[in-house]
Amino acid sequence: MAKPQNGEALVWFAALLRGINLGKRRIPMPRLAKMFEEAGGRDARTYVASGNVVFRAPPREGEAIAKKVEAAIRDEFGFDAPIVVRTHEELVAAARANPWAKQAASAPKAVHVVFLPNVPAAADVKRLDPDRSPGDQLVVKGREVHLFVPKGMADTRFTPAWMDATLKMVTTARNWNTVQALIELTAPATSDRPAARPTPAPRSRTLSRR
Repeated sequence: MAKPQNGEALVWFAALLRGINLGKRRIPMPRLAKMFEEAGGRDARTYVASGNVVFRAPPREGEAIAKKVEAAIRDEFGFDAPIVVRTHEELVAAARANPWAKQAASAPKAVHVVFLPNVPAAADVKRLDPDRSPGDQLVVKGREVHLFVPKGMADTRFTPAWMDATLKMVTTARNWNTVQALIELTAPATSDRPAARPTPAPRSRTLSRR
């Protein structure tokens, strides 16, 4: 595993920005990657133009770097772009916890993962009405909400605004293909890969239908 000058190992992070490159909320991707490096990240690069950045940093610094970038975007571009950060291992755990793996293989655009900055309160999770969007399904597992939306995100009533208001936090969603791409982009090189350690599956809170 690569190490900086102070000897601490660097790990790969994925930064997931909410709501950029929509309307007037535009950030050039080269500039966004540079912002992460100016904030202390290394080897930053973007994936597509919807707000995905991978970078290396010491394990305890990923969140702090993201906060610096949030402030830099606010100062330079004049709008807020909340950022959720995950390590490679956390992305892998989220994918493994997905209850629609079989559906994702044949219909990846129907499967989405909503990433949360924190574990939501149990009372707020109970307020997520599973019957709000007929034909669609959701399951909360740890800091992720897994969605199965056969008609796509454009037609679901499980909207970001509803999710934010119900869980009382800013959320950001990625489709299955993007999640898989970010897992690949954050994977350490084979020669640097540490011995695998099992990640305990988060407790599932499946919402019962009334």
